[in-house]
Amino acid sequence: MGALAQSGDMTETADVSRREAWLIAARPHTLPAAAAPVAVGTGLAVHAEVLAVLPALAAFVGAALIQVGTNFANDYYDAVQGADTEDREGFTRVTAGGLIEPERVKQATYATFALAVLVGVYLVYVGGLPILVIGLLSVASGFAYTGGPYPLGYHGLGDLFVFLFFGVIAVTGTFYVQAAAVLADPLATAIPTGTLPLAAVVASLPVAAISTNIIVVNNVRDKDEDETTGKRTLAVRFGYRFSRLEYAGLLGLAYVTPVWFYLEGYSPAVFLPLLTLPLAASVTQTIFERTDGDALNPALTRTGQLLAAYSGLFAVGLAL
Repeated sequence: MGALAQSGDMTETADVSRREAWLIAARPHTLPAAAAPVAVGTGLAVHAEVLAVLPALAAFVGAALIQVGTNFANDYYDAVQGADTEDREGFTRVTAGGLIEPERVKQATYATFALAVLVGVYLVYVGGLPILVIGLLSVASGFAYTGGPYPLGYHGLGDLFVFLFFGVIAVTGTFYVQAAAVLADPLATAIPTGTLPLAAVVASLPVAAISTNIIVVNNVRDKDEDETTGKRTLAVRFGYRFSRLEYAGLLGLAYVTPVWFYLEGYSPAVFLPLLTLPLAASVTQTIFERTDGDALNPALTRTGQLLAAYSGLFAVGLAL
């Protein structure tokens, strides 16, 4: 998720206004990572005739707030734990760069997660106990990615975390709250029948895979610095070759998933994401050939664009 917070243009630390600094910290260009699972979950809800606009909108707002809160948390904790050094090849961090006081960034983290919890109150009313559990785990994990006694991103668990929370849980949760709003009574204590079909889990896999690939690009770029600062990502543990194969393998998972839906009787429109294959191939070539920030910072942006384009087309294909 730290890498999910890093696609965009490199920003110089000089001559940055206070407002610009907060925009850098919030990283609004990362919001497609929050929108992608909501789009796919909603496309599937349209197909299943359980579309519920207000729960879908609330799911996006909640996901966006968790994304921004996690961006703040990553900026703060990476700085105070010494993970952001002068050798950093990634995008500007406001805490390490001295643009905003660490305490202010920490306060913004808590405030943003508090707003996410507030939105979550409505979603809990719609979806009941399952959404309460998911929401609390999502907020706690936003902190735990780079903070707490055992930061997930520092111990090679970041990829798995993003796959689950920004993919599987985000897509299935979006479908669930809409289906629950249509099919079940409020404040359910268990998962109501018809609200969590296998199709929702399968539909989450491409979003999970491409979201995780943003982390993979980030870890390849930062491998040398992470080794120095003790951040044991999968790239540090297993090397460049492993990470490159991971990137390609996750893309393979994303592009084979529509076949399952077609075989299940969905429209051939589920193959619309294949239109993004040229972009996927181009970024993969960069990942396999380069390790420097000059190449991989744009590759982060392009992987984010791939996530947005694939998810949008897949959502349309599912809806049709």
